[in-house]
Amino acid sequence: QVQLVESGGGLVQAGGSLRLSCAASGVTFSSEGMGWFRQIPGKEREFVAAIGEIGGKTYYADSVKGRFTISRDNAKNTVSLLMNSLKPEDTAVYLCAAGPLSSNWYEYDYWGQGTQVTVSS
Repeated sequence: QVQLVESGGGLVQAGGSLRLSCAASGVTFSSEGMGWFRQIPGKEREFVAAIGEIGGKTYYADSVKGRFTISRDNAKNTVSLLMNSLKPEDTAVYLCAAGPLSSNWYEYDYWGQGTQVTVSS
């Protein structure tokens, strides 16, 4: 059974930083592209960042480029998202996903439950 478990969310002031982590089990992690998406109630799931199977390729949404960094540790089956210079508009539930490397949420096979990030102004 595939499980993706996110952690690291919380409340932070604008300009602050958070580091999200996603621990994977039940999947051949090194064969999976990993993505981070975010969702606000009533809005479509939004692409944030993705990383290739061995970490050589990374992709970012324009809205987070230069502020967020995605990384992975295949020995530990984890993917992380370091978020700097956070803005109130970054407030959302952040979800990690495993599947083909893509910026399209519907191409991913497995999803975590999400972790809430709230940025206060």
